Amino acid sequence: MLIINVKENESIDKALKRFKKKFEKTGVLKELRARTAFEKPSVRRRQEVLGAAYRQKMYANDNY
Repeated sequence: MLIINVKENESIDKALKRFKKKFEKTGVLKELRARTAFEKPSVRRRQEVLGAAYRQKMYANDNY
């Protein structure tokens, strides 16, 4: 359970923004979406490899 302490004179918008950041870091929503449909391990691994190749390509473009 997430607990957000609202400081004195803090707007609700700022507290909500802090809650959203904290919630995103926990990864609950990401895990929930992953569990909605079964994904074969081979497909998951292929996606990881493609993502790593994409990130490496972008990193190379930025640095060279």
